Amino acid sequence: MPTRHTLNVSLTAELEEFVESRVATGRYQTASEVVREGLRLLELQERDREAAHAVLKKKLKNAAAQAERGELVDGEAFIDKLLAGMRRGANKPDAA
Repeated sequence: MPTRHTLNVSLTAELEEFVESRVATGRYQTASEVVREGLRLLELQERDREAAHAVLKKKLKNAAAQAERGELVDGEAFIDKLLAGMRRGANKPDAA
């Protein structure tokens, strides 16, 4: 079993009420269990955020490399082509 350390935290009245309501459901035995579960979820969320940030950084790095090689797309031409395709799709009769 991992070593436990005591840490005192201050909660707003709303958070205290929430913790108490979770214990009252019987799913958690103590307020500490509720807080630990919340911290585990925060840890997962932070890992996901860091992973998404790493993916974005990689995409930006790749895009910058493409731009340096001259592999660019004219933004206005792309939007014009996209809108034209949408208009063509909107003018097609529904297949029922």
